[in-house]
Amino acid sequence: MEKVTIWSNGSLPALPAELALEPIEALARAPKRERTRRQLIDAAVRVFCARGVAAATLQEVAHVAEMANATVYNHFTSKDELLEETAVWLADRLCRRIAESCVDVAEGGERMAIGNRRYLWLAEVAPAWAALLLDVAAASPKLFDTVRGYILADLRLGVRQKAFQVTTESAAADLVSGTIAQAMRMIIAGLPSRGHPAAVTILVLVGLGVTRAAASEIVRRPLPPLTAPATAERRLGLKQGAARGRRGRVGEPAKSLP
Repeated sequence: MEKVTIWSNGSLPALPAELALEPIEALARAPKRERTRRQLIDAAVRVFCARGVAAATLQEVAHVAEMANATVYNHFTSKDELLEETAVWLADRLCRRIAESCVDVAEGGERMAIGNRRYLWLAEVAPAWAALLLDVAAASPKLFDTVRGYILADLRLGVRQKAFQVTTESAAADLVSGTIAQAMRMIIAGLPSRGHPAAVTILVLVGLGVTRAAASEIVRRPLPPLTAPATAERRLGLKQGAARGRRGRVGEPAKSLP
């Protein structure tokens, strides 16, 4: 798969505000190793944004994180490994934020549309970060599996609700991920006309078995906002608590193919 890289000098802009890192203090109760890795990812984001991916070094990450070089190497053996971990973190973060924003959305078709539209939104508002995700996804099963798990959760919900009619689950997931990835590339390159994200999302829903009229109506619905982490987690927890005991929790990624 061809890589898509758009930064001319290795520079990455800041993340969109909706995906910005929470303060490290929010992880006060997490295990020390988890806190340290998050601090390193936080430092990596800062260094990548300030220096660019190509010029950044693990030593600079250590300096920004106020840690010894040996501490960085204890967690990440190379810059590529840290870059991959940062990209996987961003993919999981975006997926979780999308799931949190969908906590009150019961339809699998609408949840699928929201997820698709949010990834295309990322390509519009943060093309360099979207390109980074695509680059790493091409070589990283870990990142690919992270995103695929959320796709499968919404896909299975839509199948149970008889909104989707698919031949196999794996083929349907490939349809979604492949189409959205290509649309992201087009958006990053600045090629599509206005309305392309909506048109692509409609075609994905139609490919999953939704009628064109129903797909168009779903895509016209406003996107739920990406809420602040604390608020979203509280709302998601309340929703999951109310749904406890039901088969399959809305908002949770599917862990594996059956």
